[in-house]
Amino acid sequence: MRKLETKARANDGASAADDMKQAVAGFMSDFKGFQQDIQAKFNKQEERLTMLDRKSMMTGRPALAMAAAGDAPHQKAFNAYVRSGDDDALRGLELEGKALGTSVAADGGYLVDPQTAETIQQSLKATASIRSIATVVNVDASSYDVLVDHTELGAGWATEAASVSDTDTPSIDRISIPLHELSALPKASQRLLDDSAFDIETWLATRIADKFARAEGAAFVSGDGVDKPKGFLTYNSNTNGSESWGELGHVLTGADGDFASINPEDAIVDLVYALGAEYRANASFVMNSKTAGAVRKMKDADGRFLWSDGLANGEPARLMGYAVLISEDMPDIASWAPAIAFGDFAAGYTVAERPDLRVLRDPFSAKPHVLFYATKRVGGDVTDFAAIKLLKFAA
Repeated sequence: MRKLETKARANDGASAADDMKQAVAGFMSDFKGFQQDIQAKFNKQEERLTMLDRKSMMTGRPALAMAAAGDAPHQKAFNAYVRSGDDDALRGLELEGKALGTSVAADGGYLVDPQTAETIQQSLKATASIRSIATVVNVDASSYDVLVDHTELGAGWATEAASVSDTDTPSIDRISIPLHELSALPKASQRLLDDSAFDIETWLATRIADKFARAEGAAFVSGDGVDKPKGFLTYNSNTNGSESWGELGHVLTGADGDFASINPEDAIVDLVYALGAEYRANASFVMNSKTAGAVRKMKDADGRFLWSDGLANGEPARLMGYAVLISEDMPDIASWAPAIAFGDFAAGYTVAERPDLRVLRDPFSAKPHVLFYATKRVGGDVTDFAAIKLLKFAA
């Protein structure tokens, strides 16, 4: 009898263990299914965010529907002017005070409608240019003045009974940034303009934006200031710590036309800490693609790369934790070439521009093509020389 009871209890224990195993297996299966569902939802959400990021970075725009044209009288009138030269609608158009005017400029041409101007501005911002990291201001005058205080205000410790002596008075300099005229002259055949399926607005915005972006980018880096913005590389440089106002400080790599053969990464470290602590928090590297190819191979003493790619879509690459702007207008690595710049360009460089853009249609000068003369006024200059440092490839 006792043997039977013992066998029965043993069977009951085995059955309970099997039930527990089955329950655990079922729970794990349900949990894996739940985990897969959550992962699928996360992947879907990530795809949507990536799609939104890409859409926000795209310089193009979809073709405008015919129904929307009727709700935008200025756009419709401007489109008629571009296609056929008919300016009656533009002359008779009444706009609200907040919209762009349609008055004829002294040199001819009409203001681009707000939608087209916005497209061009987005294209300029999407281009790898100093504009994307500098301070950009809109002005209505022919120049923009920046007041700069680059001296220290005197201070001293005072006691209860002792008299207080005069301290140093700060001096304020005025930097004037003149606005220069930037122009583009794309053309199209009249037959192409007569084709209603052709999106003339997007075509015109893309051509003008490409021309303006390339001209601006080169001027902000190396422009001489004569009928164009003055680039930051135009100014003289001196050894860091010895430069005066109006000069940029520079650090040498230790080898003529190259990085030093031993510990080449030391030049990057020296450049970073040549910049004042108050500027480093918002600082960026600026270099071209060839220089970036040489820099991203560098490793520290522990074998870790100094260069790291952005983790999110649209995020810039980072060098020693600082953002890197790839500007093809920077010089290549050569003897004494300032191929790498590092600094807080929002504090160090200012771009001043007039927000309006004018287009003049010329159907006579290049028959059978129609010329579109687009003009925009823009200027730029260094406003804080202490905010930008250069790395020169010299011993």
